[in-house]
Amino acid sequence: MPTTPVTSLDQLNLAFAERFNARDVEGLLALNLPDAVFAPAPGHPVEGEDSIRGALEQFLALGLPITMHVRHVFEAGSVGLAIADWTLEGTGPDGSEVKLGGSTADVAVHDDEHGWRYAIDNPFGTA
Repeated sequence: MPTTPVTSLDQLNLAFAERFNARDVEGLLALNLPDAVFAPAPGHPVEGEDSIRGALEQFLALGLPITMHVRHVFEAGSVGLAIADWTLEGTGPDGSEVKLGGSTADVAVHDDEHGWRYAIDNPFGTA
């Protein structure tokens, strides 16, 4: 199913949350540049569609919704920085309580065909 490009940088993280909550892995991957980097844990980036897919599927396997609040976006031409606060809370599939969250520091790139997409998706906002 084709996905709608994100035309405004302040909507990129919200599009991520919407697709995450719909459990739409393909839609999530479409938000990335082909050579994107995703840091599913602080200091542990992964690259490439297969690695990013695997990391996203681990988060999705928790079966919990994500909430997202965009704090700031900064644009310089076709490059942007998006900062948002997110939480992922509830009871996991194994019955344990899950409480994850952070403040993103995401680098995005815009082109007319694909809209805004992640170059670097850093959900914990740390090195």
